[in-house]
Amino acid sequence: MKRAIPILVLSVAGLIPVWRYEPSTAPSSTTEVAAPAPSASSSGGSSSQVVTGTTVNTEKGPVEVQVTFDGEKITAVKMLQQPNHPQTTAAVPKLIAQTLEVQSADIDTVSGATITTEGYKESLQAAIDKNATAASASPSASASASAASSNEVVSGTTVNTEKGPVQVEVTFAGDRIGSVRMLQQPNHPQTTAAVPKLIAQTLEVQSADIDTVSGATITTEGYKESLQAAIDAKGA
Repeated sequence: MKRAIPILVLSVAGLIPVWRYEPSTAPSSTTEVAAPAPSASSSGGSSSQVVTGTTVNTEKGPVEVQVTFDGEKITAVKMLQQPNHPQTTAAVPKLIAQTLEVQSADIDTVSGATITTEGYKESLQAAIDKNATAASASPSASASASAASSNEVVSGTTVNTEKGPVQVEVTFAGDRIGSVRMLQQPNHPQTTAAVPKLIAQTLEVQSADIDTVSGATITTEGYKESLQAAIDAKGA
């Protein structure tokens, strides 16, 4: 019985710090709201990019945001700087929530925080613009440019016909004929009318095995011969 009393006293003493604990009421220097995290089956998150917007000096104080992007999608916004004012503190979560919803800086002004809203929108738009610029210079964009530069342009032979010389230039995208341009052709109305039809047939059948255009037999034969020479040169 004598040993039970000290144990009881110690137990009560151990609870005193818990009773005296009070949560901190000091405001946070930054505010952040994030969109729901994607599931593990979507992306690994390696494409996320954090971009800081410009610092906008307002009458109430500087405003600066930091935005996390997953590709072009805004997944989180964090306030790096904001006016130390109750209305701003109340407005920021609403501004961020709107941003995540509309995925742009085209958001409504929060009542009572017009100045902060304008600064927030300006800094946010700057971050969005930075992300877009970075995306345009990404490896995927470079790959597209590289694919475009891999196109091969081949000129066919010049075929001298009774009406005048005929020569085509063919642009190949891989093994496909992407476009055909006339480098030389007879200066004749029937030829002028026939050429678009010849090119359209070529792009459709992807070869020189095309029909003769009525009224432009000579031009057709010269076109086919020059075209076939370009196709053969591409395959060589």
